[in-house]
Amino acid sequence: MGLPSVSSGPDRPDATTLGRTDSWEGVRAVVAGFGTSGAAAVDNLLHLGASVHAVAESVSPRILERAELLEVLGARIEVHEGATATLPEGVDVLVVSPGFRPDAPIIAAARERGIPVWGEVELAWRLRDPESPAPWLCVTGTNGKTTTVQMLDSILRAAGLRSVAAGNVGLPLTEAVMDPEPYDVIAVELSSFQLHYTETMAAESAAVLNVAEDHLDWYAGPTGMDDYARDKGRIYQGVARACVYNAADPTTERLVREADVVEGARAIGFTLGTPGVGMLGVVEDILVDRAFIEERSTSAAELCTLGDLASTAPHFVANALAAAALARAHGISQAAVRDGLRSFRPDGHRIAVVADHDNVTWVDDSKATNPHAAASSLAAFEPVVWVAGGLAKGAAFEDLVRSAGSRLRAAVLIGRDRAVIAQALSRHAPDVPVIEVETPETGPVGELDLMRRVVAAAAEAAQPGDTVLLAPGCASMDQFTDYAARGDAFATAVQDHVRG
Repeated sequence: MGLPSVSSGPDRPDATTLGRTDSWEGVRAVVAGFGTSGAAAVDNLLHLGASVHAVAESVSPRILERAELLEVLGARIEVHEGATATLPEGVDVLVVSPGFRPDAPIIAAARERGIPVWGEVELAWRLRDPESPAPWLCVTGTNGKTTTVQMLDSILRAAGLRSVAAGNVGLPLTEAVMDPEPYDVIAVELSSFQLHYTETMAAESAAVLNVAEDHLDWYAGPTGMDDYARDKGRIYQGVARACVYNAADPTTERLVREADVVEGARAIGFTLGTPGVGMLGVVEDILVDRAFIEERSTSAAELCTLGDLASTAPHFVANALAAAALARAHGISQAAVRDGLRSFRPDGHRIAVVADHDNVTWVDDSKATNPHAAASSLAAFEPVVWVAGGLAKGAAFEDLVRSAGSRLRAAVLIGRDRAVIAQALSRHAPDVPVIEVETPETGPVGELDLMRRVVAAAAEAAQPGDTVLLAPGCASMDQFTDYAARGDAFATAVQDHVRG
């Protein structure tokens, strides 16, 4: 499925001037990587009339199957090691999947030639219906993005709007904007990788939930955290209505202050405490709004109660407040906010109770794939037997252990970077027993066997009243297919333990 280079002509089309209603005939696009978003980009560029050359290095069965389909649709395909190392001649636009680092050779070649480099998000923004584009309500953050976007989508649907969760969760954005039946509004999850490759996107309203260490293998070097935060802050650029920030995270407020927004856009904070004017927060057991009501200087409007939420874990409540803020900025009623939050249930592997047995609660939060997420999860329980470890992605665990060490009964550690966590525990919580579980053979049987050992160790350490919490603080791919497979193995092993 190789493709020879093509020569560039003297009068190439300017892809940056084209939109949904223009003919893309004659445009030569390269799409690097065709996972879910990349494949959607290829499909829609072909639909618009562009000539598409898709390249990828992965030779997994799923990618090969997708490659065959895209080839049938008319794309020219290369799938082999080194396929993304060079950029063909005669290219008018390069669309890259989020995993490509800015220093990747194919991107460097495009920059050197002056070829525009877009992500699928930027492509989708340019392909919106020019007559009646659906507004985007966008969410990013180190943790909580998916839950917040799904909450927001639930609220928008409760208000009777045709909404969809898209971007880093749910539907690829190019598919959402090109849907023949237009959406009223789109709830958009964006990762820092996706935001890095945006240029013209401007959300109606946007939220940064938090900024903490993550992906420091991608954002390498001494300015890594600054670069990571800067990419998160891109979500606020051009916002027309509301920039939602976390009052407990000064970085999010700083990013709002630095953003270039439309005149009249408001900064709206959310807090787990009593809110000030222009904020959403919690009073006793009620989520309230002091931002989107006329009498906000003297009173607050009730949105819902803590009992309406699927969880009262602090980070879950914070996500609900952020979703409510974006919905209220869009003009959604208090009743629809309440109904949407009341009906929402999180996806699996997010603070999900697996079992209560012998007065020990077993909780699966396998989605906690970085220290910040694990710290949020640990804050919801006490005492805890903590199951942690995997691929740390360059993150440190010092702050987490300092803040949560007093809550720990024991720690059961797995994975390639478990020593990083063990060292943090030895320095800041030396009295916490640490049990390291070695890795058995790989594969599905090995995954479950590993978790059975983990559960046995955790059961031995737990006392009545404890919570055994899988909140790894790390990615999973060193030992498991993904975080869902890790959570499934944990749940199965717990059920096996409970049965005898």
